[in-house]
Amino acid sequence: MKPVLFVTNHVPAARVGAFAALAAKTDVVFALYGGRVRHGGVPNGGGQVLNCRTGKRTYGKERLDPLPFETVEVSERGVHALAASGRYRAVITGTVGRVALPGAYAGARRADVPFVLWASLWAHPKTPAHAGSWLMLQHLYRSADAVVTYGPHVSAYVRANGALRVFEAPQAVDNAFWGGQVADLRRRAPFQVVFTGRGAREKGLTVLGRAWRASGLQVPHAALVLVGGGRPRSRASAASAAPLRGGGASAVYAVGALRPLEVRNFLGSSDVCVIPSIRTLSFREPWGLVANEAMNQGLPVIATDAVGAAAGGLVRHERTGLVVPAGDHVALAGAIRRLYDDPALRHRLGSAGREAVADYTFEAWADGILGALKAAEEGGSSC
Repeated sequence: MKPVLFVTNHVPAARVGAFAALAAKTDVVFALYGGRVRHGGVPNGGGQVLNCRTGKRTYGKERLDPLPFETVEVSERGVHALAASGRYRAVITGTVGRVALPGAYAGARRADVPFVLWASLWAHPKTPAHAGSWLMLQHLYRSADAVVTYGPHVSAYVRANGALRVFEAPQAVDNAFWGGQVADLRRRAPFQVVFTGRGAREKGLTVLGRAWRASGLQVPHAALVLVGGGRPRSRASAASAAPLRGGGASAVYAVGALRPLEVRNFLGSSDVCVIPSIRTLSFREPWGLVANEAMNQGLPVIATDAVGAAAGGLVRHERTGLVVPAGDHVALAGAIRRLYDDPALRHRLGSAGREAVADYTFEAWADGILGALKAAEEGGSSC
């Protein structure tokens, strides 16, 4: 039987396990495009990259093991020819790539093989640069032989735009790793709130900074730890490793980008994880894997309603976490203060979150992809 072609521009280390699970269940070749440093190695550390020009995988000066599944390197413009080559029994691709996405679809149609769209968007970006892609995506939602989504929030969106055969592949992390025991505690105060992510505007750090000051939590009883990389774009993310001066006696520590093991140490050492993402013209958080990571540590999560993990049902208000309106720093401050004042609630939400995230596995993701693939190949009805 011919293999499936899976076209993607991004294989971060966190996704390697999911792709490996799919490869263990069916014959698949991953077509990688998008530059020299967009594809990760095995998840034994952070920042792993595949140099598509040299074929070497490095972290600093370290060599990494090869990706544990079959890959082929291709330019974005070369995707069409690859999909149309007749060497594959179906084509799967995500909703990115101005040239690769339509090329994969047209190639699948030319080869007369099923086309499966892996959809992440639950609101189309409203920038001028994205305006031209709206009609194309709407056509693909309606014309794909199957659409597989990140979760119920994306499923509702694509159905509203004409998709008929819709399946879900839950976003997952390595639960065994992220749920592992923390031996090296990284604690700055008796009550510690942690944020982990990029310093981009859409991640909501400005809102988080305002909320932290409004919470009234003070040194030495509480601390906010910012874990992540990228160029700081807010007062909070630009904080030094010393307590942030101004705005009250609240300690904010920025520890920078860390390897996954160190991130896990901070999650396991904290009392609350905050995901304060906001919606912008160009972005709405498709999921937010930090929710999965934190929940594996039994850490209660506060997320905004602009976070896919909340809209998609993993972070459920009052059940597995707390959900607040995006951009509302007063509501966010109230949620932080509530968990500070109520250790029993922290324990209940953390325990429920750990139980819920156990179902979000790489194998479940692979099964969702296979369900869509089977429907596309057989021409069956949607689930």
